[in-house]
Amino acid sequence: MEEKEKQEEFDVGKAIREYRIMKGFSTEAVAENTGLSPEQVIQIEKGEVSPALGVLIKISKALDVGIGVFLGEKPTHSYTIVRKDVMRKHPHLVSKESLGYGYSYVTLGQEKKNRSMEPFLVILEPGAIADDRMTVHDGEEFIHVLNGEMEITLGQHKEVLYSGDSIYYEGSIPHLLKCHGEKPTEIVAVIYTSKPKREESKDGNYSNDDHGEDFGHSRRIRED
Repeated sequence: MEEKEKQEEFDVGKAIREYRIMKGFSTEAVAENTGLSPEQVIQIEKGEVSPALGVLIKISKALDVGIGVFLGEKPTHSYTIVRKDVMRKHPHLVSKESLGYGYSYVTLGQEKKNRSMEPFLVILEPGAIADDRMTVHDGEEFIHVLNGEMEITLGQHKEVLYSGDSIYYEGSIPHLLKCHGEKPTEIVAVIYTSKPKREESKDGNYSNDDHGEDFGHSRRIRED
């Protein structure tokens, strides 16, 4: 339990700052390569704003690292199994003053190195204060609704997906996901992006090793 709590409290903003400095980037350079403002980058690094998944992807691409390094991972394995009792839950908090969370997520690709797909279990909260701005990112995105109802906006088009429904779209289309209804919505989201040119190994060195990207089966995960 103690280890799980430490994982959940991992400081994403601090990790982003450390990798930015290590890579020799200024906040202005990261902002220019992500579409964020320098002020937003600073807010993220200070923990005043928690970055959405799309923003994390943009930052990881700008710094040429895997998204997992921002979530406390040390990806060293060619495959990974995520057990429901050792998952890492990351809340997306819009700001410290917010009264609720837009969503929380669990990365299902923990410890898998050189991965091109980023699978997540996402819980969309009803009635939560969330940022209504749409996001874009490289690659493609697949979503399957496990429970509840999800509202998705793609450009000027809006749809409501129900339990058992799925959607597959280009990440370059401006998009926004929301819970639809009064109960939390549980989805599996898989984001495909190109691999970073160099992936950090456990000992701090970088590796270009390339392994087959087997997309394993993941079970539904619940927190009791």
